[in-house]
Formats: sequence, C-alpha cells, structure tokens
Amino acid sequence: MQAILETKNLCKFYGKDENIVKAVNNTNISVKKGEFIAIVGKSGSGKSTLLHLMGGLDYPTSGEVIIGGKNIFSLKEEDLAAFRRRKIGFVFQAFNLVTSINVWENIVLPIGLDGRKADEEFVEDIVKTLGLTNKIHNMPNTLSGGQQQRVAIARALAAKPDIILADEPTGNLDSRTSGEVMNLLKESVKKYGQTLLMITHDEEMAQMADRILVIEDGKVVC
Repeated sequence: MQAILETKNLCKFYGKDENIVKAVNNTNISVKKGEFIAIVGKSGSGKSTLLHLMGGLDYPTSGEVIIGGKNIFSLKEEDLAAFRRRKIGFVFQAFNLVTSINVWENIVLPIGLDGRKADEEFVEDIVKTLGLTNKIHNMPNTLSGGQQQRVAIARALAAKPDIILADEPTGNLDSRTSGEVMNLLKESVKKYGQTLLMITHDEEMAQMADRILVIEDGKVVC
C-alpha cells in the first residue's frame, strides 16, 4: 500500500556551533493509509517537534514531509494553512476549545473558518460515536475533562481529514477516562478510514497501536 505520509531526511535544529540542539535529526518515516502509529520516547527526545513538523505547524531546517505525494513545505504559507485544515486533524493535551460557543459550534468551527459547510449527517454520526449527542448545546465549561477531549476529537474528525495527529491526547485525564477516550479515538479513525499518529508516554496506550516508533535524541531508533 502506498504511503500516505513520509518524512525524508527531516531535520529541525536550534542554535548553532557548540550550542546546536538537534530536536529532529535526519528522520525517515513512512506511514500507510489507515495505520495507527504510537510515537514514544523520553521527555525532550523530539516527539512533539516531529509531530508539529509532520502537521506543517513548524518548518524544518532541512528535509521533506510528503503527504499524498506532495511536499507540504513547497506550498505557500496560506496554501499550507488551507492544506492543514482540510487534510490534517489535530488533538492536543490541552483541549483548546472556544469557551464562548457550545459543543456543536466548537466541532464545526474549523470547517466554517475554511469557508465550507459542515456535513451535518457525518458530524452527527461522529457525535453519536463519541457519546456526545446530549451535550451538543452545552458550553465547554460544563463538561468533564473526558467530555472536553471527546469534543476535541470530534472537531478533529469532522473536517474529514486523511490524517489525525494526537499529542498526548489523554495526558490530562485519569486512567479510566484515558482508556475510554483512546478506545473511542481508535474506533473513530477506523470507522472513518483515517490514519492516526499519536505521541504518548503511556505504555498501555502505545500498545493499542498497530506500530510503535521509539524516538531518541531526535532519531527513530526502532
């Protein structure tokens, strides 16, 4: 199967000379469509930097990120922003919900910002899958942490992206809620044919993946 995402000789360095920090160092990864990959490594190993580069949130020092056969860093800045909105869904440890609008409005917000109309039937199915049907009119501050993270996952899925990038998506949740959210996230990406790359410190969560990548000093070691 053809790779949906590849990194080629990807590097992100900070500083120079003796003070240089090689956050991502000549990393080559190939991800197939529909794969669930967990990225693990110690704090400071370069996991989040790698994820941000793969999502086009940060620019590399050198190398390429190829999604759907296209080097995303060959795009102009506004085109890259549009590509991100349409092709990549992000789920972060901080839920990043807008507190002044309700759950439904949070979920469809990025689609509206892209000048598109939400596929309401599709979004309603996601909401149902994530157990949020009776919460769509709630404001975010009335929800538990687990419910807020489900909203963040729904928002990531709603634009029908090809790839979901999740950075410690259960980091702020207790172990029981973490398990529930992970099961729902895995079920959702499988149901909607999406590809999931997830950073986690949690060995149990990592074991749910199809494949585990271990990062040390900016390099994939296995």
